[in-house]
Amino acid sequence: MVSGTGDDSDASKAGDGAAPNGQRAYIGSFTSAGGWGVSVAAVDPTSGALTIKHSTDIVENPSYLALAPGRDVLYAVSETADGYAAAFSLNDPDQPTPLGVPALVGGDDPTHLSLTAGHLLTANYSSGSVSVLPYLLDPEQHIAPCGLAQPTDVRRHEGSGPDPQRQQGPHAHTVLPDPSGRWVLAVDLGTDTVYSYELDDEKGTLRPHGAARLTAGAGPRQLAFHPGGEWAYVTNELDSTVTICRWNATTGELTPTDTISVLPADAGSPQRSNYPSELVIAADGRYAWVANRGHDSLAVLNVSAAGDQLTLSTTVDCGGHWPRHLTLAPTGERLYVANERSGDVAWFDIDAPTGVPAWAGSVDAPAASCVVFA
Repeated sequence: MVSGTGDDSDASKAGDGAAPNGQRAYIGSFTSAGGWGVSVAAVDPTSGALTIKHSTDIVENPSYLALAPGRDVLYAVSETADGYAAAFSLNDPDQPTPLGVPALVGGDDPTHLSLTAGHLLTANYSSGSVSVLPYLLDPEQHIAPCGLAQPTDVRRHEGSGPDPQRQQGPHAHTVLPDPSGRWVLAVDLGTDTVYSYELDDEKGTLRPHGAARLTAGAGPRQLAFHPGGEWAYVTNELDSTVTICRWNATTGELTPTDTISVLPADAGSPQRSNYPSELVIAADGRYAWVANRGHDSLAVLNVSAAGDQLTLSTTVDCGGHWPRHLTLAPTGERLYVANERSGDVAWFDIDAPTGVPAWAGSVDAPAASCVVFA
């Protein structure tokens, strides 16, 4: 369940002169493609530049990361057959320390994780399932999570889609709680469906509640909520679109209302050449950005005041190749892009009046897949 020695890579020796107590970013990468595993980067408070300080490959293919609410624990999924999840203490933010024993998630190739109500949720792509793993609490403090228990529930989706290569069966890609914390939504690329569940946080089980069907062959990959909580946006990997959905937190019902392209009109046929990945939304809800893998661009979307409409404003170069993940700096002034195939994390300054990002720098990060900020 672990790979490599966990020793520092050569890159971990860079930036030793950085301020010891500043902000940190954590980068996940595919060790099977030459990535460093989980890397720690210092963040320059003025420019936003990243400097790699340390890397550990103790988790194989940590493709997605998430922080505990207190930001003192880092969680990672291992995107492997018989996938697992692992926890790291950030008591020393520059040296993530494993907590407990990694826990099998009960599914293959987990691609996403999120946290809610004392549980870690994983989306397991190849097995088309979602899993629930409770936190383990420190036996002395009874407060801080110190690791993960085995799954208390695994829900496998059923069905397929019209794409014979990508939709031969279910492929859960994202799982996350809604803003109210009552519901859990799971996005399945293989069945063109967003499933909703009700979480029993005492038992750690998911009760199936509903299923929102999207356009056949769209290949939904990821979902993000508008800050207002009444609208959600789903990136569709197979047809280069975003679906706008109304969300009713009272009934747990997701209703698709409209779909827009995330490519300019002159981009040509996108179906076989572009695969959107992540969508992030500004804290004030005015703009959203989508990473286009293949077109290698960032789509800039204007968001209506109510959140019910998106308009493609422009696209800009992603600063590398195959942008797998996007995240905003905590201040909201910069956008960070994990360019998987060019092996770097690029950062962009965002023009406040237009939402258009401008490339400002990058750092080497082989097979980068995810970036989070502590």
